[in-house]
Amino acid sequence: MSNIMHNVAVSACCHVWDHSSNVQILPKWFAVHTYSRHEKRVAQHLNQRQIEHYLPLFRVQRKWSDGSKVTLELPLFPGYIFVHISQSERICVMGIPGAVNIVSGVGGVPAPLPDVEIDALRFGADVRHAEPHPLLKVGRRARIRSGAFAGMEGIVIRQKSSLRVVLTMDLIMQSIAVEVDAEDLEPIEAGLHHS
Repeated sequence: MSNIMHNVAVSACCHVWDHSSNVQILPKWFAVHTYSRHEKRVAQHLNQRQIEHYLPLFRVQRKWSDGSKVTLELPLFPGYIFVHISQSERICVMGIPGAVNIVSGVGGVPAPLPDVEIDALRFGADVRHAEPHPLLKVGRRARIRSGAFAGMEGIVIRQKSSLRVVLTMDLIMQSIAVEVDAEDLEPIEAGLHHS
């Protein structure tokens, strides 16, 4: 089973044109806040409407009260799914059951996410065994030098025998921890970071 729910089809309502110049307005990635535990249902509705989206998932083993073990696929960012839409398509997305709002920035205007962050998640989350992590604002910062997350900065933590870097998506105030080798990290001096 795939650990990513991703749809690359483009809906009919996704083709938005600036009629004054006959140029298509390019879609951007936005974070959509969902009701708790509705992320997969929202993804199904986005599939049905052929709206490009990305729901990063991670695998976790749980033990039920009867002693049986099961592997679950859970959202990497609980309560969020990412959509690749033009701003005029917001109405299409907000009409989906379970979608609460599109994450906004200054002035209540939906804030697009940097393509580099979504690309890093899409191509690196599985390889680096990403998992949710509590949001951290303090600690030692480092930059990842190679691989799918190259150039991204985060906070270094140690878990068991491996190093992890906590990467934060500031706009949605969510963090994930990814495994890294010590030689793939370079320290960042206090006050000098590019995220």
